[in-house]
Amino acid sequence: MTVPDSSAFDPVGPVGPEGQAAPADRDGRTGSDNRASSGGASDTASSAGTASSTGSTASVDSAGSPAPAAPTASPAPAGSGGPVRIDGPWTHRDVAANGARFHIAELGEGPLVLLLHGFPQFWWTWRHQLTALADAGYRAVAMDLRGVGGSDRTPRGYDPANLALDITGVIRSLGEPDAALVGHDMGGYLAWTAAVMRPKLVRRLVVSSMPHPRRWRSSMLSDFAQSRAGSYIWGFQRPWVPERQLVADDAALVGRLIHEWAGPRTPDFPDDATVDVYRRAMCIPSTAHCSIEPYRWMVRSLARPDGIQFNRRMKLPVRVPTLHLHGSLDPAIRTRSAAGSGEYVEAPYRWRLFDGLGHFPHEEDPAGFSAELISWLKDSEPDR
Repeated sequence: MTVPDSSAFDPVGPVGPEGQAAPADRDGRTGSDNRASSGGASDTASSAGTASSTGSTASVDSAGSPAPAAPTASPAPAGSGGPVRIDGPWTHRDVAANGARFHIAELGEGPLVLLLHGFPQFWWTWRHQLTALADAGYRAVAMDLRGVGGSDRTPRGYDPANLALDITGVIRSLGEPDAALVGHDMGGYLAWTAAVMRPKLVRRLVVSSMPHPRRWRSSMLSDFAQSRAGSYIWGFQRPWVPERQLVADDAALVGRLIHEWAGPRTPDFPDDATVDVYRRAMCIPSTAHCSIEPYRWMVRSLARPDGIQFNRRMKLPVRVPTLHLHGSLDPAIRTRSAAGSGEYVEAPYRWRLFDGLGHFPHEEDPAGFSAELISWLKDSEPDR
């Protein structure tokens, strides 16, 4: 297994002037632009963030022909709802929160569990947990983060504080008093943030493959091995080039990253059909740019007043029960970087290391991950 460095984002071939894929790979939904002005300013001026989703759950292929139906037994590039609204036992709809619209997939009834995806994925990464949580008696909701999947692509608002307000706003829009947050990768970073900023709305916290924001910051700056493992983030700091690389050759780089970040214990993940789903979603116009913007803020704000203020704010302890999950062979976030996040939690904290798994434990071993998650959510004494 190799760790991709910033050279992965060097030019590899011709792409369109805005780094967009061919029309056949785009989400064909139409709708009015939604340029929400809430949150911090974008680190790169762009007119790319103008695509938005509509309240309808229907979609057509922009190539002019219906997208092929997705079999329920195995992943397909797109269901009747296009590359994002993939068919399944769940229900798709949009909810308004924090000045934007967010696509969600929901299934089941009971206490709310809100699932937050990471990079370079979207809500579909939680397909296994949606059904497992619903069967266990929970209302499972997987949302697309701002700028990704079926959610609005706004020109600004990609700092973690504003993205965390997106999440807590969705909780309120769903009519729930609180939720158990489950976040992977960037979704985990935002789950940590939301638990600090709006603790009354977070019932429990589950984070996978991401250290606490302060731990992430110190590791990237002081740990050479983690800085090298996360060198793709340094590569994201260049303007425009990373976006173009992510969508070049039908988002081939997305497939490469998923393959290289997965652990060796699960040779069946990722299969070609799964990778194709994520590649198609990344090719939706403006998705690459919006996916990168949070990482640009995380690095460029390190010495800026807004970044310093955010880092100080994250000194406030997490005061909700926390489950921290990690793959022992994660090449993107080293185990040593994630371990130690418990020092920022003043509540029951449980660390669980999945032996032989990489960066995507919820997809590499969905049964084991779901069992650990549900067992902990149902445990009335999570400090044991």
